[in-house]
Amino acid sequence: MTTSTSTPTVQSPVRSAPPPTSTVRVVGRRLRGLAVALLLAVLAIAVLYPLLWMVLSSFKDNREVFDHPWGLPGQLRWENFAKASSAGVVRYFVNSIIVTAASIVTTVLISAWAAFSLTRLKIRFGGFALGVVLGGLMIAPTVALIPLFGLLQSLHIYDTYWALIVLYTAFRIPFTTFLIRAYMIDLPREVDEAAILDGCSKSQAFWQVILPMCRPILVSSALLHALFAWNEFAFALVFLNNPNLKTLPVGLMDMQSRLLTDWPVQFAGLTMAALPMVVLFLIGQRQFLRGLTEGMGK
Repeated sequence: MTTSTSTPTVQSPVRSAPPPTSTVRVVGRRLRGLAVALLLAVLAIAVLYPLLWMVLSSFKDNREVFDHPWGLPGQLRWENFAKASSAGVVRYFVNSIIVTAASIVTTVLISAWAAFSLTRLKIRFGGFALGVVLGGLMIAPTVALIPLFGLLQSLHIYDTYWALIVLYTAFRIPFTTFLIRAYMIDLPREVDEAAILDGCSKSQAFWQVILPMCRPILVSSALLHALFAWNEFAFALVFLNNPNLKTLPVGLMDMQSRLLTDWPVQFAGLTMAALPMVVLFLIGQRQFLRGLTEGMGK
């Protein structure tokens, strides 16, 4: 008589299926997006909070500045801005506008013409000329203060607006030419040929065809130069002695020495000096970003 024995089957534990790959990717993208958003929020606070603190402090009095430096002003003291204006900020403001606007026009136009020559015209020693222009990026302005002092005196433009306009133009042409050239490289040459077939000369093609097509990079170059010229300090301090010609950075430093204890008036002057650049960048930010991204990507 045979006895049959059955071996019990051991059931393996049920394993949960791994999440789909698409779900993991979605979660990863969301985490990366959250990390980027947090980083941008921290950067925004780091940039905007000092500006907001400066604006709020311009409406305080000295006691509030020292007793409640992080608090809100008790009232809006617009007279601080009137005091800053009477202390010379308006004059410094006008001087900065004159120097900045004039140097923007000269720098952008000369750099655009140089970039056009290097990219659209066949000139002798074009590569060498490009190297010389880009070599100007390595020259530190402060190193040339002493020889520039004698040069400006020999040209009889020392202690004039032209001293800053010429220097700002000369030292910014290499960088501005580099930006505009990078944008012009991939502009279709068929446009030039069509303009010449229509009877345009090279200069007419530059002014009527190429320059309008380069509007984004021209705006970007103008904004970058405006930021440089508006805040430049060393040249404005060394090459201008007339108090009536001082620009905002030097003028605000001079005002600080005369109004040492009136900090709200100082903050009011700083707010007036920072406001134009903030407004200018808000107006031209779309063209600014477009010019830089398209130019640097070529």
